[in-house]
Amino acid sequence: MTQALLAQFDVCIVSWRTRELLRACLQTVVGLPAGRVAGQPEVARVIVVDNASGDGTVEMVRAEFPQVHLIANEENRGYAAANNQAIRAGDAPFVFLLNPDTAAGQGALAALLREMMDDPRVGAVAPQLVLPDGSVERSCRSFPEPAAVLYDAAGLSRLFPRSEVLGRYRMTYWDHSSRREVDQPMASALALRRAALDEVGLFDESFPLYFNDVDLCYRLRQAGWRIVFQPGAKVLHHHGGSTSQARPRAVLESHRGLVRFYRKHYRGEARPERKRRVSLPGYWVVVLMAALTAYPRAAFVWLAHPGRTRRMP
Repeated sequence: MTQALLAQFDVCIVSWRTRELLRACLQTVVGLPAGRVAGQPEVARVIVVDNASGDGTVEMVRAEFPQVHLIANEENRGYAAANNQAIRAGDAPFVFLLNPDTAAGQGALAALLREMMDDPRVGAVAPQLVLPDGSVERSCRSFPEPAAVLYDAAGLSRLFPRSEVLGRYRMTYWDHSSRREVDQPMASALALRRAALDEVGLFDESFPLYFNDVDLCYRLRQAGWRIVFQPGAKVLHHHGGSTSQARPRAVLESHRGLVRFYRKHYRGEARPERKRRVSLPGYWVVVLMAALTAYPRAAFVWLAHPGRTRRMP
């Protein structure tokens, strides 16, 4: 694979109060002052959108990474809107979404690009996420259909983790060590084909924090694009660099995102020919469960971490 082919990625990073993590992340995609990181391809453009961090992030990027295309928002526009800003700022045929709490491993971008170059119907490729302790993060899930969500909420996936039926929402039966097609990988590190985005659209900004990636993957799959997990590409993930600073709000947004996803795709705004029908009882059980448990869960998180939570703008 020639360097010219490898230079077809726009790397898009959205940051919020993660200055030090972002610095480490950028060093893996634009290189150290002495040159590029060994084994990493040159990319078309690295785009950072800062969501009004106010922690010196903007100043750090301008001083240390002048080659980065920086968009400094005056307010926190949310993860979905900021990612859309970054994607629109580039024009390379492939986009690599990275969270600032990640670090791309040697050869990761090349492995992701190779997967998409080999099959023109692959619209997205997810790398294997590795946690700081060296363990592999379970970063893929199935779409949140009622039975899968209810099995998980009832704890059956923990009791029977090897069951492909009871554990299908979190895919507990799979160790994330093999290549396979998946429904919805985390967007913490996700390669996307721009032609696929042109067809299905960018992130839905009515999902500001959570389920915007689930919604995008759902639309990709409904349009016939393949989504592949490629363990040969490895990315270090510190997990929750931004959202851990606002845990109660993150819990609420997660529940709201699930309800919004159900209303859009299972009983609402999607075009009829692309809507996956679910039973009416299943729909309402999940929606009511998500609505009724959101605030109790957020309160529990706040009580468990009272000194570590900050208000997310």
